[in-house]
Amino acid sequence: MEKQIEELKNDIEEINSLLESACRTRVKDLLGLDKRKLETELIQKQDRLKSSTEQKSIPGTIVKPKTGTYTVTIHNYAWDQSEKFMKLYVTLNGVQSLPKDQVTSHFTKRSIRLKVNDLDGKNHELYISNLFDDVQPSESFVKIKKDTVLVMMRKDNSKTWTYVTQRENKEKEAKKPKVDENADPNDSLMTMMKQMYEDGDDEMKKTIAKAWSESRNKQSKDTE
Repeated sequence: MEKQIEELKNDIEEINSLLESACRTRVKDLLGLDKRKLETELIQKQDRLKSSTEQKSIPGTIVKPKTGTYTVTIHNYAWDQSEKFMKLYVTLNGVQSLPKDQVTSHFTKRSIRLKVNDLDGKNHELYISNLFDDVQPSESFVKIKKDTVLVMMRKDNSKTWTYVTQRENKEKEAKKPKVDENADPNDSLMTMMKQMYEDGDDEMKKTIAKAWSESRNKQSKDTE
């Protein structure tokens, strides 16, 4: 590195000599351009040499290159519950290798904010507001497991949560078919089955489709 720096200095000095003797404007411009390129390269190499020297002067110190980080929002998580706790499972590969102070959490009665800083060059954040029911912030905490952050929210009561948030609960309630008491029972049942088919997963749709098919076959035989 030091030899390269010396060579660059010599090249710059020679260009300076040529500039002094040059008469044509175009030639001066070209030489000036080359000079600026060499000066920039010289400064970069001098900075690298200085940084390398400072690092070697501190035994046992490893200087990590600084990289820009950005924050990504966590949308996916699994959940489970017991009588006392509502549990969220957040998958983050390698999270167990981070220092503990890089994983932080903040709880209120109806919200949770989880932050995981500088994991694979990114910050990760989970924020959930309007929880289904009240939690006890002082009794809530997080656990770090292999590739997973477990969020433990202490319930304020032993009530079973239908969903994680009130919003999810309201959306599902709104989708439930309304039963018309004056309508034909068969029509109401058909409406309910259609709604269940639209909202159900693949297994539910197969089950309902099979039931419809068997029902139609039975009706055909009864009319024969």
